[in-house]
Amino acid sequence: MRKTKMVYFYTKHNCKLCEEAKQMLQIFQSEYNFTIVEQNIYQDERLLESYFLTIPVIRVDDDELTAEDLSFVTVENFLAKNLKG
Repeated sequence: MRKTKMVYFYTKHNCKLCEEAKQMLQIFQSEYNFTIVEQNIYQDERLLESYFLTIPVIRVDDDELTAEDLSFVTVENFLAKNLKG
């Protein structure tokens, strides 16, 4: 049995694009077997400084997908690349 990977999802409240990105992650969750670790950037000064212009951000290990590159296809490709078993 392989270990479940963590997919970090940086977000904020009242963000329509963030809600859409989370829905995309949830669609792929059973296929790629990962746990979503959602973090509000306004609850961590370091995250706010790093991501306030780029949220939502999806991160696996050291690889990130930012809002400017976000689509159903790019999310699937990102997860496939980073989570293959």
